[in-house]
Amino acid sequence: MRHFWNFTVQNNERVLRLDGAISDETWWGDEVTPAAFRADLESGTGDITVWLNSPGGDVFAAARIYNMLKEYAGKVTVKIDGLAASAASVIAMAGDEILMSPVSYMVIHNPATVAIGDSDEMLRAKEMLDELKEGIINAYELKTGLPRTEISRLMNEESCFNVKKAVDLGFADGILYSENSTVTATLNPVIFSRVLATNSLINKIPKTQKVQNSTKFKTLESRINKLKYR
Repeated sequence: MRHFWNFTVQNNERVLRLDGAISDETWWGDEVTPAAFRADLESGTGDITVWLNSPGGDVFAAARIYNMLKEYAGKVTVKIDGLAASAASVIAMAGDEILMSPVSYMVIHNPATVAIGDSDEMLRAKEMLDELKEGIINAYELKTGLPRTEISRLMNEESCFNVKKAVDLGFADGILYSENSTVTATLNPVIFSRVLATNSLINKIPKTQKVQNSTKFKTLESRINKLKYR
């Protein structure tokens, strides 16, 4: 079995590294892979540091890992050193303390899937995705305290947070390598939204100008009329 996780001990501290995609195959209905992860997690005791750099992956794997980390007896510190996107951001929410590198990012968005079938099958797929989204919002809400409607909006817009915005919104507790890692961000935080960025670009496209009174239009109109009534 090829693991996407790695447990080590560094300076008498347990370290879990999650690099790359979260599970190549779904954990839905799979008891082998989750059991292996649980066995590795429970093979030691004491506080644990989770280094996280992942574009996301299987939502069911993320949910199981989230639950196992929340149930872990020791303190869980999550350190994001690159990217915590999609399902990986859900895992991050399991940390008792979440710290992000100054050059790291967090991305949250709506769950997605591929469905094939008739209209009823499409509706069932939508209902499933809606339920998955509610579960994901549960984890974000528990950590941030933000209203569910606000979290839903951020997910709809496929939002990317730099570290200061993540701290400002409550998705992270502090910044790695700073003198006071848990200080609240004091600079103006920036948030990137794919939807807002797209709309902004569209709005910059010049609107069609009315040129009925221009000489060019009059000339063109005259030529068309000559062709039309000849």
